[in-house]
Amino acid sequence: MDPVSIPFFGIDRQYNNLREEILDATDRVLRSGQVMSGNNTAEFESWLAKKTSSRYAVTVHSGTTALEIQASYYLKQVIIDIDDYKPTVAVPSITFPATANAFARAGWNLHILDCDKYGLSKAEDYYDLVVMVGIFGHSIEHLYDNHWTNTASTAIEDGAQHWLSNGYRRFGRSTAISFDPTKNLGNYGNGGALVTDDMHLYEFARKWRNHGKGSSTTDTGSNSRMSEVDCAQMLIKAQHIDTWQLRRRQIAEYWIDQLNHADITTLIDHTNFEDHCYHKFVISVDNRNQLQDRLKYRGVQTKVHYATPLHEMSCFANSPKPNIISNASAFSRRVLSLPIYPELSDLEIEYIADSVIDCNAE
Repeated sequence: MDPVSIPFFGIDRQYNNLREEILDATDRVLRSGQVMSGNNTAEFESWLAKKTSSRYAVTVHSGTTALEIQASYYLKQVIIDIDDYKPTVAVPSITFPATANAFARAGWNLHILDCDKYGLSKAEDYYDLVVMVGIFGHSIEHLYDNHWTNTASTAIEDGAQHWLSNGYRRFGRSTAISFDPTKNLGNYGNGGALVTDDMHLYEFARKWRNHGKGSSTTDTGSNSRMSEVDCAQMLIKAQHIDTWQLRRRQIAEYWIDQLNHADITTLIDHTNFEDHCYHKFVISVDNRNQLQDRLKYRGVQTKVHYATPLHEMSCFANSPKPNIISNASAFSRRVLSLPIYPELSDLEIEYIADSVIDCNAE
């Protein structure tokens, strides 16, 4: 019997399924000679705006770029009447560092928030800006409960992991999206977008992604566009995303049933399950490192998201944050992400569940 090998990502499997469509779309773009800022870009942006029930969508080089645009734009919106005042932004401790880095570089004063048992953070105090993150694909609707409407603060989304949740409905004033190859809807390289109902932010982002070209102001920017090939390929994948999401949900439902019966904690809130987008399937166990080694021996590749919370990183040492004995610190030492993607076979899905149960009991 051949040894089992289940990789954490299924990018190659997805490509093999779409190969002819992807190659045809790529060939059409390259034969046209219009390789930047053409019809495919406009069509993909139109699809994205409609899908997220937003007025506007702007494609950019990456999800990080979309965060940087938000950081720059909202910094200009804060009225500063006090000398040397730095606006405050609240970010979760459990997130990818890009969430905080974009705002730190722009000159914001970071406040890092502790998390709950699902890794989610809620801003209880006043901040000039709150960055909402639905970690692993969690919905943010019930978590934030329109908190920002009760204060003067603005809430935006780093939607890199959760933008497909809630049936694509968005809640913040703007949402940064990532099309990293590892995402539910991923490019074959970098890619991202910003969606919003704010016309001024839309115009700011369009100019920012092309070094401020066409701007009569002193706004700076960057060369951060997605290519026509990128957008043409994403339009192919967009046709399949709803089917892929249904498959992810079926996998998650099966694993939740199997693992919960074995007293293994799965980090999807059962009261909010339908609004999750299953970007990651994460479990919480006491013996995380040992379990990861045992699963590797059985041919199941896993990852840790995230081994170091933001408040434990030296680059954020001077930011207000939770102490070392915090929910986020404990959380980061227990989490383990299982491979979840639509191209997993039924046999592989069963094998992963059985292996987790067996290895956790050893």
